[in-house]
Amino acid sequence: MRKTVCLIGRPNTGKSSLFNRLIKEKRSIIDDAPGITRDRIYGIVNHEDKSFHLIDTGGIDSTDEDFNLNIKMQAELAIDESDVIVFVIEGRSSLTSNDLEIANLLRKSNKKIVVAVNKLDDPRHDEEIYNYFELGFDAYIPVSAEHNRGIKDLLNEITKDFNNYSTEEDESILKFSIIGRPNVGKSSLINALLNEERVIVSDVAGTTRDAVDTRFTYEKNDYIVIDTAGMRKKGKIYYNIEKYSLIRSLKAIDRSDVCAIIISAEEGIIEHDKHIAGYALDAGKAVVLVVNKWDKIDNKDKAIKEWTQNIRDNFQFMPYVNIVFLSALEKKRIHTLMPEVIKAYASATKEVKTSVLNDCIREAALLHPAPSYKSQRLKIYFVHQAGTKPPKFEFSVNNKKLVHFSYERYLENKIRESFDFTGTPIIIKFSNRGEK
Repeated sequence: MRKTVCLIGRPNTGKSSLFNRLIKEKRSIIDDAPGITRDRIYGIVNHEDKSFHLIDTGGIDSTDEDFNLNIKMQAELAIDESDVIVFVIEGRSSLTSNDLEIANLLRKSNKKIVVAVNKLDDPRHDEEIYNYFELGFDAYIPVSAEHNRGIKDLLNEITKDFNNYSTEEDESILKFSIIGRPNVGKSSLINALLNEERVIVSDVAGTTRDAVDTRFTYEKNDYIVIDTAGMRKKGKIYYNIEKYSLIRSLKAIDRSDVCAIIISAEEGIIEHDKHIAGYALDAGKAVVLVVNKWDKIDNKDKAIKEWTQNIRDNFQFMPYVNIVFLSALEKKRIHTLMPEVIKAYASATKEVKTSVLNDCIREAALLHPAPSYKSQRLKIYFVHQAGTKPPKFEFSVNNKKLVHFSYERYLENKIRESFDFTGTPIIIKFSNRGEK
């Protein structure tokens, strides 16, 4: 399971630049999927054999009148959820009252703190980190996010106590998570699914205290359902910061084979629903979209068509995902969920015979040859499946620079037409013949 790291600091220390610099280390399935707006608060960073979630918090300004009510709560939630905290300060400037207030907040956390002294663009200024030792922490790293200085040293310090990242858990049992915004009915759905009251259910958002794994049997097979935590922890309640609830969803996504993303029929689709789906896609997970609170909808036959179209318009980046409509509260249409979870998992673990796959791609290339570019045309020599969860396909070609994104999409569509990959993303990689 990935560790969690957050960036904390006052405004204008270059925290966002550092976040963007660290995120460039990641290798995501998608870079710019159509139909999804990226909030740049979360990302996955890969460094050597380590991997972690990175959270960027809002700049903490104690002179802001809402500091105690909102910004400080955001920071405290991120601190609670993190294994390591990177305290970003501005090099070549004096410590401010904001810096000292943040340092006091961090000392109380009992977490590992790494101080990143940013904006030290020239190595001659590195000695200035000694000016900040009065903060009382153990690790200080001089960095320049803008000039890519000290980033490797920072990553080494962050990850030095992390185990090598492995996605492997018990492979013998399908694990799926119920994820979504607060108060969309996640716990109610699990209760309905299990037909017993195993977790607390309330109309107030945020009463599930921790992620809960529940093992159950469905049609003689065992499954584990992971309920993602709400917003209450250690006696503190964090209001109106639902984007931070995603921190816990990310951890559940990591451990899941399939993510059931819950949308409220009562509230409709909002941008945060798409963010959650985007992170499941980034993690390469199979997905089922679940519209809950269907009992609140009148004229259901007409509404299903309208909702389906609305979802397809909003979730263009995952057109292969199936949708189920149900009411957890009234326990209606609950039976539609598990077959879709099982189908999505079957797609994510499917293996295609190499000979059959090559026949499919050969036929696709004959039907629609790749466009030529500067008198050169893409040639596909061979394709094989290189992995599952999600399925990965490697193409050996004459020149991978000739691959246009529209032709890559055409090849993906042909693979999907020939082999049912409902519910799962697939990865396509091109390499020049003879290239490792």
